[in-house]
Amino acid sequence: MQPVPEYRDVDRARFEAEIVPAGRPAVLRGHCSAWPAVAAAREGEEALAAYLTARASQEPVEAWFGEPGIEGRFGFTDDFAGFNHDRRLATVEQLLDLLLRQRGHAAPFSIYAGAMPVRRHLPALAAEISMPLLDPGRDMLVSLWLGNRTRTAAHWDLPQNLACVVAGGRRFTLFPTEQLRNLYVGSLDSTLAGQPTSLVDVEAPDLTRFPRFAKALEAAESAELEPGDALYLPSLWWHAVTGLDEVGAMVNFWWRDGEPPLLTPLNALYHALITMKDLPPAERERWRVMFDHYVFQDDGDPAAHLPEQARGILGKRTPELVRRVRKMLAEILAR
Repeated sequence: MQPVPEYRDVDRARFEAEIVPAGRPAVLRGHCSAWPAVAAAREGEEALAAYLTARASQEPVEAWFGEPGIEGRFGFTDDFAGFNHDRRLATVEQLLDLLLRQRGHAAPFSIYAGAMPVRRHLPALAAEISMPLLDPGRDMLVSLWLGNRTRTAAHWDLPQNLACVVAGGRRFTLFPTEQLRNLYVGSLDSTLAGQPTSLVDVEAPDLTRFPRFAKALEAAESAELEPGDALYLPSLWWHAVTGLDEVGAMVNFWWRDGEPPLLTPLNALYHALITMKDLPPAERERWRVMFDHYVFQDDGDPAAHLPEQARGILGKRTPELVRRVRKMLAEILAR
């Protein structure tokens, strides 16, 4: 695998002008090394736990707990009827206590809690994790991840993402969106945490069962991050994440350019699957032409020949237009 390109001393101007427009992952070495949370982690795992606990609320979060046999790889049961782990509520303090207790075990239980909104679960932490690369007025979600040596299956996220390692090493294995066909993705609507995931164990791929994954590996990129490092992830890049140490913590900054969060193209994909999947091949190809023309605009603006007042749904996207189209779709789907 090729290494993800690395940068140092990146400021907001360079981030916005060079890294984001490239549309590729980028490692920002040492970008968060001045955070107090990273300093606490350097003092030791107990110091990190005390630091985070002092800033945490008592609101519980859903955490995943797996038997030692899963070796940190959370997923489905063999028949896909359920999960290979339990899900229970715990506070940040309880999670940290459990993580500390598992240290030194030859076969520890796997513990993972992801995407905890910082303002809800660690409100006092928010002011201590500055991110000068992003406009503070931007609508974004900041979340914390806690766990031990766990493995997150390859998946994509709709928002752009800055993943900042606070404690423990992290290995990211990344695949461009074009490798979708080689990743052997599971169900689109029955998922581990909302996003479809690859069925392949990237740390030990079974190429007999998943032979095309060898092609995905040829296009893959890899990055190992230490505390204080950050990784920029563009929207829709597939990524698998492996925790390398007994106690790991990471903060994510998520944001989107364009559509508001409630309007996701994944909804359009769901609808397209149930309306187009079983069409006769010739008709389906004609619809491909329609989508390429109107949605992906392979031929340029499909409404360029129309005056603005006659463009309808092809016109400029406004809140009023969104409301009208959503109302129209709701009425159609309710029939």
